[in-house]
Amino acid sequence: MAFFSKLKDKLFKSSSKLEQGLDAIVEDAVEAAPQATDPAPAAAAAPVSPSLVGRLLGRKSDEPRRVLDDDMLEQLEELLISTDMGVDTALRVTANMAEGRFGKRLSTTEIKHLLSAEIARIMENVARPMPIYSKRPQVVLVVGVNGSGKTTTIGKLASQFKASGKSVVIAAGDTFRAAAVEQLQVWGDRAGVPVLTAPEGSDPASLVFDALTKAQADGADLLMIDTAGRLQNRTDLMEELAKIVRVIRKVDPTAPHNTLLVLDATTGQNALNQVEVFRKISDVSGLVMTKLDGTARGGVLVALADKFGLPIHAIGVGEQIDDLAPFDPQDFAAALTGLDPS
Repeated sequence: MAFFSKLKDKLFKSSSKLEQGLDAIVEDAVEAAPQATDPAPAAAAAPVSPSLVGRLLGRKSDEPRRVLDDDMLEQLEELLISTDMGVDTALRVTANMAEGRFGKRLSTTEIKHLLSAEIARIMENVARPMPIYSKRPQVVLVVGVNGSGKTTTIGKLASQFKASGKSVVIAAGDTFRAAAVEQLQVWGDRAGVPVLTAPEGSDPASLVFDALTKAQADGADLLMIDTAGRLQNRTDLMEELAKIVRVIRKVDPTAPHNTLLVLDATTGQNALNQVEVFRKISDVSGLVMTKLDGTARGGVLVALADKFGLPIHAIGVGEQIDDLAPFDPQDFAAALTGLDPS
């Protein structure tokens, strides 16, 4: 539960936005409801039992409640869209939440549980760790726009693989950014992993060829390749990545074995556009979402899962080595909606 606690804390911007929005939706309706001026007839004075949902969840019966009607569903949809969950996903989530419950009175806590369960249901099919194969070296091509956290993600993954007993080689294939190379070298030194570099402006494919040759000679388990992420000219990027893949396959026709796309959560719905672009440029096999600690747009991960169905291997919520962890749908859904772990 250590990472759950950290995740819940780091996702405060997203969870607090949802929580405050849900509170407002329920409480505003309660305040707007007409108040009875005459005492109710004795025959109608019997206390109303808590809802079945409330009893099952063990919630307090004195919580403010609101009838789940069309107006409430519209407000829920708008709230979810504001967290970058996207229109289609928000409509699907609220429709599923309302199924069998339309017209019932629900509290904020009950709505949060229903929302968390629906988010987890969407995410369950995509929560898969990056597969490790017996093939040596396993070639992992890492793509993403500059600034997405790609270089840091490579360093963290390499460090984690090294700690688990794997031998790792890193190729600093973004030869156009000295800062990216320097950052990888820092992570390589920290993890005890060799980082192969080339002079600034060199041909990335040539470096990748040398790195793969070295990884084979050293009997390395994994070769992780950083790449440039300049989307200003997609044609150049596409040609560069295609050339890298051609060179890799001259050495190993089965490679790359994984192509990871690293996405920055703070970009919100733009992350969906990036998936579209990189799926055309490269054969994306899985996603890593970074910077969930710096955004109120955590709902975009739900939209990604719902739209593309690509495996989500890991999420990042900070700069430390243990701030990148395997994606857990239940923990994520609970943290996003502000719930405590069960």
